[in-house]
Amino acid sequence: MSTSKEIFSPPPSVAAQIARLPELPMAEIRALWKKLVGEDAPTHNRQFLERRIAYRLQEAEFRKANAGLLDRNKRRIADLVETGKVRKRDRDYRPAAGTVLTREYKGVEYRVVATADGQYEFQGRTFASLSMIAREITGTRWSGPLFFGLKPSANPKPGTRKGGRR
Repeated sequence: MSTSKEIFSPPPSVAAQIARLPELPMAEIRALWKKLVGEDAPTHNRQFLERRIAYRLQEAEFRKANAGLLDRNKRRIADLVETGKVRKRDRDYRPAAGTVLTREYKGVEYRVVATADGQYEFQGRTFASLSMIAREITGTRWSGPLFFGLKPSANPKPGTRKGGRR
């Protein structure tokens, strides 16, 4: 009987698995495709395979219902039935669980994954808000939804106006 203990390590998060895809040899990409899809990869195009594998990984992890989204939709349906009009969407910029947000800043690409519990995973750590991550990246205070392009800027660039060019 062996006295050595097995060390338990949890499986890598979906964000970590997706972030690792570009580093995997093509043989492993094809094997992962076979495992997730159940058939041989239909192409040798690495980018195609990586994107669809990332989608499948997220789909498997985050297919649970988002209670917040369901509540907002129920409120909007009730408003529609009551008033006969569709109101503008709630000003909720939180992306659905599993969404991968990508932002290039100073020549470096950053990826953030929205988690099922309403938080965000960035570089192996969990953050409560996108603003915390934007500050981590830039070193200054930012609106996270603005930094990651989920919300339009309140101050449009000079020379432009709502509805088109000047």
